Formats: sequence, C-alpha cells, structure tokens
Amino acid sequence: MRSPIHFFLVAATVALTGCAGYHLGPVNRAVAGEKSIEVLPFNNQTLQPRLGDAVTQALRERFQVDATYHLATQGSGDIVLNGVIRNFDREGVGYLNSDSTTAQNYRVGVIVHITARDRSSARIILEKDVKGHTLVLASGDLASGERQAMPVLAGDLAQSIAALLAEGAW
Repeated sequence: MRSPIHFFLVAATVALTGCAGYHLGPVNRAVAGEKSIEVLPFNNQTLQPRLGDAVTQALRERFQVDATYHLATQGSGDIVLNGVIRNFDREGVGYLNSDSTTAQNYRVGVIVHITARDRSSARIILEKDVKGHTLVLASGDLASGERQAMPVLAGDLAQSIAALLAEGAW
C-alpha cells in the first residue's frame, strides 16, 4: 500500500513537469505594454462592403485585450500596422439533403497582407499574408448571413495577426 506522501510527490512531479514549457507573459522577450502599436485603417480591395472597417476595429479591440502592445489611439505608436484585404471568398461546406447542389452552410475566408513597421527605424518587422475564416449558415439570405458573420470573421483574423506580433516569430 502506498503512502499519501508518495502519492502527493508523484502528483506534484507530474503537475510541475507539465508546466515546464509554459512562459508567463509575452514570449518575444518584451515587457507587456512597453511598446505601442498604431493600427492604420485597412485597405479593402474586395467587393465585400465594410470589411476593412470590421477588420481594423477587431484588430484594435484585440490589441486592447491582449495587452502585449499598448494601443496608440492618439499620436504615433512605436509600431505601425497596416494591411490590404486582398481576397474574400466563400465555399459551400454543407448541402441540402433534398438537393446536393444547393449549399446550406458556407465557409467564408479572407486573406490580408499585413505590414508591421518600426516607426523609429522604418524597418519592416513583419510582412505576411494572414488568413481568417468562419462558417455561415445561409438559412435564407446569404448576404445577411455574411453580414452577421463579419465580426466573427474579423475577430478570427485579428486574433491571428495579434498572435503573430505577440509571439515575435519575425
């Protein structure tokens, strides 16, 4: 029969080794909130209306929540982020039982080319195409379904962009 102390030591060892790879705070060796970021309005080159505004707003909100960078709302930030929305597409992923050619669910995706630049040195920190997507239920009107899914799509894209900048994979 094992003693309670033996059980406790085993449990503590497993718990501590499971967290060995965890790093508290930003992983790019920066102090949280030390640098500020300015998010410029994104240029929308697609036919989807108001997509640029939705992405810009979602990014600003994401940086406020993430707190790795301080959002520069007045004046200039240490890092300037801008982007171009290059592609917006949809593909059917779920079809009606009665008609195999009529899509009922769509996967809506967007591709954005982002550029993050250090303001003081004008050096490009990150330049990359980033993808975001969400699912849309087209229960009647596809346009209204896409309009309702726009904040979710922009949020998914903003989360990917913020993670790239916060992780410092550049």
